Amino acid sequence: MLKNPKARITVRATIALYIGVLATLLITTFYPAPVEGVSIALMLAVKLVPLLPFAVIVFQGHNRGYIWMSFVVIFYFTQAVVSAWLSEGAPGPVILTVLTFLLFTVAMIHLKVNRPVADGNTP
Repeated sequence: MLKNPKARITVRATIALYIGVLATLLITTFYPAPVEGVSIALMLAVKLVPLLPFAVIVFQGHNRGYIWMSFVVIFYFTQAVVSAWLSEGAPGPVILTVLTFLLFTVAMIHLKVNRPVADGNTP
């Protein structure tokens, strides 16, 4: 579904950032220590289930799926910024803030690079 050779670069970057966000969410569930009294399975489900349906879309580079994924990533970014602020710069929330910002940005760049080419003289 890639319409431009440059889109391969943005797809690879998006895949790497997507996996990075998922890994960060997974790691922050267990590190520094799991929250006592809360089911780990429930925490992982709440953190990961909204992003997991976009796995196939991310790996295939579908434009419409990137748009929807970006809407979901905005919520993760907002939560990460609030957590980073409240924790006074703890590494987990700060890393998640940076990764979600980059994922959103690279997804938008991919949409720009991978747009359909018009038949006229428009570049």
